[in-house]
Amino acid sequence: MIGYISGNVMEITPGGVLIENNGIGYEVAVTASALERLARERRGGIYTYLQLREDGVSLYGFDNLAEKNMFIKLISVSGVGPKMGITILAGMSLKDLATAIATSDAKTLSRVKGCGKKTAERIIVELRENVSSIDLEGLPAGLPASADGDSVIALMSLGFTRSEAERGVAAAHASGAQTVEEVIAAALKNLAK
Repeated sequence: MIGYISGNVMEITPGGVLIENNGIGYEVAVTASALERLARERRGGIYTYLQLREDGVSLYGFDNLAEKNMFIKLISVSGVGPKMGITILAGMSLKDLATAIATSDAKTLSRVKGCGKKTAERIIVELRENVSSIDLEGLPAGLPASADGDSVIALMSLGFTRSEAERGVAAAHASGAQTVEEVIAAALKNLAK
């Protein structure tokens, strides 16, 4: 299995790259974030997923392990293959995707080209319990602008409703919590009362 490739970017196509490594060129369908980074730097590495089928071999590339893990979860959904999985990850950010799944937002998910309402609903039903802010591990550290959204997603993954999670986050901020970890800890204390 090919799990990671690094090298020079020889060519960029819509949705894909040709990476040269030790004299071999690998055609890889990549996510939007991987494509953006490789197009800018013209050299680098990507995590990969190799699909073997009777009619061919395909290689899919990801900017980080969090994207790859989400891709593997997506293709575990009935009716979602690797092409649809990479299309979804190319059509929206990882945080937006995790938020859409955790909050049952089929409308946002179905905006991705080729992902209809029924497919979006199936993804939500099959992955809602498995997707949370934990899927964002491997992304750059720091407090993102959507930190409150990440906190709400984390609380929802623990079984709280959206309104309970939002109320807990607001109470955590009122008590002085600032980082995602502090907000979640304070919210859990408030919600346990």
